[in-house]
Amino acid sequence: MVDLCYYEVLSVEKSADKTTIKKAYRKMAMKYHPDKNPGDKQAEESFKAVNEAYQVLSDDNKKQLYDRYGKEAVQQNQTQGASRGFGDISSMFEDMFNGSFGQQKTQKSYNYELDMIIELPVDFMEAIKGVEKEVSYSYKSACKSCKGTGAKGGKLSSCSSCGGAGEIHSRQGFMTFAQTCPHCRGSGKSVAKNCSDCKGDGYETKNSKFKVNIPEGINSGNRIRVSGKGNLAPNKTRGDLYINIVVKEDEHFVRHDDDIYLEVPIFFTQIALGCTIKVPSIVGALELNVPPNSKDKEHFVFNNKGVKNVNTHRKGNFVVQIKITYPKTLDIKQSKLLKELQESFGIDSKPYEKNFKDMFKKAQNWFK
Repeated sequence: MVDLCYYEVLSVEKSADKTTIKKAYRKMAMKYHPDKNPGDKQAEESFKAVNEAYQVLSDDNKKQLYDRYGKEAVQQNQTQGASRGFGDISSMFEDMFNGSFGQQKTQKSYNYELDMIIELPVDFMEAIKGVEKEVSYSYKSACKSCKGTGAKGGKLSSCSSCGGAGEIHSRQGFMTFAQTCPHCRGSGKSVAKNCSDCKGDGYETKNSKFKVNIPEGINSGNRIRVSGKGNLAPNKTRGDLYINIVVKEDEHFVRHDDDIYLEVPIFFTQIALGCTIKVPSIVGALELNVPPNSKDKEHFVFNNKGVKNVNTHRKGNFVVQIKITYPKTLDIKQSKLLKELQESFGIDSKPYEKNFKDMFKKAQNWFK
């Protein structure tokens, strides 16, 4: 299953604390609230998604369940939680994951994380229009000989650094602090002799590929979660694969959030006279009307001609910025025509003279 994860919906990192999550929720909820978007079905759906994400990520138990087993586990918990309770939900996963939720029956013996992250480059227009991409990647599978321990025969000894406790203690003044043992990573076990098959790594690397649907409007920094495509544990439990999207830049178009920008060069005579030209955009050719005497770098906005937002499905704008250009050289005929044009405007062709006249009079008094 492919979907945008709850962290993506609220635009927060997986490590975000409750304060950050709550702040992000308030911002999103205010943005998509039905009172601010009357009759907008897309905003209504986004508001529901924001609330759903916050209900899970703001609850420690639900968040832990979601981080370990995904959205399906949370939904199952919500469906049956009223009659069965959280303990019963834990037992549902006991056979599947060889341990109760939140605490395994035995300490983790393998030394790698089940969830994994990869980057997926996406072309500029592929991200805007959406596309199906083939993903090729490598994942870790527990070594069968050592069952993921990295130790010969799967036999581990107590960690000499923490004495098998999984944590070490330090004292500062009258305070004692505990931290996860950096040598055994909290397992309390260490390798006496490396497994000859995996050279002590505890896993073998396998290659895999599959196809994933990239939704329309996705952007760099967006993340897609693919359930059950992560690393493989000794008990066949498999983590999730998180795909970080990296959108390639375009030679002409510039994307900022859901808006697309295009710089269009306009010759100075067209600016003086005004003109109508056709410009390319991500939705096809558009007609740009440039009024006489438009300013350099002036913006012309085409509403709703930008990118469809991946969450709200609202479309951004297409913005044309004009750049006034001038001839680099003039031939004899062009120079003559421009001089004639200059003279035809009379006094208006030299607007500075009127301003400078008074300034020169004042300056004469300075040198008397």
